Amino acid sequence: MNKTLWFISLFLPVIMMSQENGHIETAHGSLHYKTYGSGEPLLIINGGPGLDSAGFIPLAKSLSDNYKTILFDQRGTGKSKLEQANNSTVTMALMVQDMETIRKHLKIERWIVLGHSFGGFLAEYYAIHHPEAIKAMILSSTGGIDLKILDYFNANIQIRLSQMERDSLKYWNDRVNQGDTTKKAKYHRAKFLASAYLYKKEYIPNVAKRLAFGGYPKIRSLVFQDMRKIDFDCRAGLKNFEKPVLIIQGRQDITGDGVAYETHMALKTSTLVFINESCHYSWWEQEAQFKSQVNAFMASVD
Repeated sequence: MNKTLWFISLFLPVIMMSQENGHIETAHGSLHYKTYGSGEPLLIINGGPGLDSAGFIPLAKSLSDNYKTILFDQRGTGKSKLEQANNSTVTMALMVQDMETIRKHLKIERWIVLGHSFGGFLAEYYAIHHPEAIKAMILSSTGGIDLKILDYFNANIQIRLSQMERDSLKYWNDRVNQGDTTKKAKYHRAKFLASAYLYKKEYIPNVAKRLAFGGYPKIRSLVFQDMRKIDFDCRAGLKNFEKPVLIIQGRQDITGDGVAYETHMALKTSTLVFINESCHYSWWEQEAQFKSQVNAFMASVD
């Protein structure tokens, strides 16, 4: 199993009308964004890399009761277009620049930044380069402060699966890697992988459907190439970060408790919260608790 698959954020897309839906032209193409609700601006950075933001519409809608939630398709995914995708047009620095482009376009002075999974990496990198634009930061099931998790995440996947699930995942993964491009093969591989990401197994079909889509593998590969090239590690850059930070994670998250504690130790203004009976998607599996924790955190932010 390719280790760069692990941050794929999965959720069945929900079709609904957004309050605002727009495109912004950039030097390399265009950025697509959408907003919901009104109030304090809250940017939601979806996981991946190499997936669009469609799977996070339910989260944006849920939090729009109290905030103006903002979703965007990361460059080269969804409705955000790139004229060319290569190692000079797909970098963490340019993805951070895209976020600033959206902030300025929407005339937002400061916003709350919520990054889920890989989106947590991107939120941290943004915080290093534009701390003045952040009112508070929320890291949901983030991968941590550096890339160490890539060394053992695949093992975390395997240990969360039963022997039958491991054997089945290997079988279907081998089929796909050997050239089987049928929907059946992709769905079955996704179905057995999805089990590792969920506490509530009844949601497996929904997650598998999203994972089978596959996203934009070239973008995913280019992002991880860049992260390795820059030796991604946010410790030094965030050492003096002074804005409030909420680190929120499912108690049974596939990333493991250690990642959350290490991130908490690196961010001196952070609060760490675990939500029981949830894995990588506490905002979905335990929506009420997740929302309550976010609202309580934001109530404490000046």
